[in-house]
Amino acid sequence: MASLRCLRVLSRRSTTVLSINQTRSISSVRRLELPGTSITHGIPSQNQSLTRDLPWYRSQGRHFSSKTKDTDESSEGEDDDDEDYEEVEREYSPAEKVEAAAEIGYKVMGPLKPSERLFKPYESVFAVVQIGSHQFKVSNGDSIFTEKLKFCDINDKLVLTKVLLLGSASQTIIGRPILPDATVHAVVEEHALDEKVLIFKKKRRKNYRRTTGHRQELTKLRITDIQGIEKPEPKIVHKPSKAADTEQPEAELVA
Repeated sequence: MASLRCLRVLSRRSTTVLSINQTRSISSVRRLELPGTSITHGIPSQNQSLTRDLPWYRSQGRHFSSKTKDTDESSEGEDDDDEDYEEVEREYSPAEKVEAAAEIGYKVMGPLKPSERLFKPYESVFAVVQIGSHQFKVSNGDSIFTEKLKFCDINDKLVLTKVLLLGSASQTIIGRPILPDATVHAVVEEHALDEKVLIFKKKRRKNYRRTTGHRQELTKLRITDIQGIEKPEPKIVHKPSKAADTEQPEAELVA
């Protein structure tokens, strides 16, 4: 292996020496003024083109600054393209919006009107609802935070269709995996951001440290009604009036 390397080095050096001798001989012959040639600094312009074609001259005249500029410009262009790509949002048709919402587990019924009174007193009924990849146990009047729902606005009425379980004081209904006749009604109260989470990455002995933050987009829902199960009638407890309490002791004193 060493002998082969030595032979290769010697062959390269011999080719460079031969090329230098050839250029010197050409320059000595061309120094004479010939008709149709322009001499600059004792070397004609034709000789420069010959020397530039040689391999040793090419190796000396390499400059990588232009390549770095090109790469920088290309990288900047790629970044701009990425930014443009991020800014562009897909436009959904009404049918696509309905399908995407159904996959997540809700249906938009329209905005809430000022004359509507959807909020009811508490009822002893609960439901387990799936929204996206999360499950929530809810009852009438509860508020929950889910991942941001794209196709709904504030004060929109929603129907949560993926109901997994219904329960009350008298019965429990379990879905396989979903109850088709059960629905949970809700209203969108706000779109908010969760608390900031810091992500820190480090590679030891590589001088690599990266710190980034993330705030998850959330949607706040208020549960208004649960349907699909028999609701127990609320027990009305009549409290005795104060007048009846005062009349009894007086009657006892008279007796």
